Formats: sequence, C-alpha cells, structure tokens
Amino acid sequence: MYAWWWRVLPGPWWVRALLSALVAAGVVLLCFTVVFPAIADHLAINDGTVDGQ
Repeated sequence: MYAWWWRVLPGPWWVRALLSALVAAGVVLLCFTVVFPAIADHLAINDGTVDGQ
C-alpha cells in the first residue's frame, strides 16, 4: 500500500514526503474534528465504575 502511494504521488522525493505529511495531518484533523466527536456518545469513556463518596 505504501509503495503504491509513493508511486502515485508526483514530483521528487521531498515533494512526495511533504504531500504525504500533509495528507496524514489532514486525516488526523478529520478524525479529531468529525469522526471522534460523532462516535463519542456511543463510547463509555466517561462512565466511571468507582463511586466518588
């Protein structure tokens, strides 16, 4: 998969590395702004099992 991605990107190696970093940053940003908030209500992250008394 990574070899395919590297072949598909245009330009010399440094342009490919920059484009790969930008795409990776975009995927992370998309996950934190869209995906994770959408599924947060379905996860039991904030449900504690220890009583706070």
